[in-house]
Amino acid sequence: MNALGRLIAFAAASAMLIQCGCAGKQIVRSQKEQTVISLAWWGNDPRTEYTLEAVRIFEELHPDIKVKCNYSEWSGYEARNRIRMVSETESDVMQINVGWLDDFSADGSGYYDLNEVSDVLDLTNFPENTLKYGTRNGVLNAIPIAMNTETVYINKTIFEEHGLGVPQTWDDMFAAADVLGKDGIYPLCGASKAIWLYSIAYTEQKTGRTFLDENGAIAFTPDEFQVMIGFYTEMVGRKVIPKIEDFKKVNVENGTCAGAVAWVSDAINYFGKPIERGDEVIAADYTAFSPADSGAGWYEKPATLYAMSKNTAHPDEAALLLDFLLNNKEMALLQGVEKGIPISKSAKDYLDEAGKLRGLQYEASVVMDDNSKLREMSPLIENADIISAFNEAANLVLYDKAAPEEAAQQLYDTCAEHFDIARVS
Repeated sequence: MNALGRLIAFAAASAMLIQCGCAGKQIVRSQKEQTVISLAWWGNDPRTEYTLEAVRIFEELHPDIKVKCNYSEWSGYEARNRIRMVSETESDVMQINVGWLDDFSADGSGYYDLNEVSDVLDLTNFPENTLKYGTRNGVLNAIPIAMNTETVYINKTIFEEHGLGVPQTWDDMFAAADVLGKDGIYPLCGASKAIWLYSIAYTEQKTGRTFLDENGAIAFTPDEFQVMIGFYTEMVGRKVIPKIEDFKKVNVENGTCAGAVAWVSDAINYFGKPIERGDEVIAADYTAFSPADSGAGWYEKPATLYAMSKNTAHPDEAALLLDFLLNNKEMALLQGVEKGIPISKSAKDYLDEAGKLRGLQYEASVVMDDNSKLREMSPLIENADIISAFNEAANLVLYDKAAPEEAAQQLYDTCAEHFDIARVS
């Protein structure tokens, strides 16, 4: 090749280099070279559809980056996530549950330190009091997408048809059961975790004792567990709720249950069909002994979070994707409030401008944000083994196989065997 040919070849190669501005950091890639990163999430078909569309837009904005997507329903995702975390084959960017931080990163080393990519990932959109949920041992492992709490949803149409107002107190719920029960309607229902947390709220208010102490040990004694079991069995016996094992979401949809305890993020999942047929459904105040105590004994947590793999070979590109998922306008409009009201100020502003901050899920988020009594939820409160032990103990009483005090002692002994128990002098 002569000198002119070499000069032309050099100029062509130079023209293929592109620079991508990344909030102050320059990532230089050849136009022919694509960096492949992976993204993992769980969810239903609509979530998958809008996330795939968002990925397509991201790849158009960043043609030098290719995103490999891994997704499934919750149960399959959870099982695979544990395998991938143990084998260190997790995705570069991943949706995680808050409890996994303690499972895989109690010392902060299990996920990437997001402070290290803060020149790419805009953290100024997130208040410090929310970033603490994704921080372990001073290391920012994950960013909460939205906050969540169990919420009392009431089909106001059904209540009003029976001459009832929106229940605010525990007594209101039992009084509503006396009326609605005549037509075979339950005032309330919920999955096992929801009713467990509902019963904790009652017990904490009734006894003045919190489920966990300041050190994270279980502080309930057999006496508190007996109150809790007694409350649950009374609700079942007086038809306030069906038994946990009899819960079916379809009974919320068809009106057999006129209310439900469910996460903020599940508002439309539970009540979408009643709303479509014209029923008025509201997010009520958190049940208490008096309206002034609403929120006492109730807990909040991140709905879900995004994290990056500590093993990622491409932290800048992964951070670019993470920033897009959390703060980008196109992503915000596609996602709406499906995962809850976004914490990101930018994302929330985009939704507000588009008139999308409305609907039952938004109303539930407002109830949550306006309540100052909600406390941070520890993963131990959601422990599946404890909830299962509670259900077993309560059923012993329901089926006359044990006295309440015996069932409560069994539940306490089970907790003491497997978890830290606060010793009462």
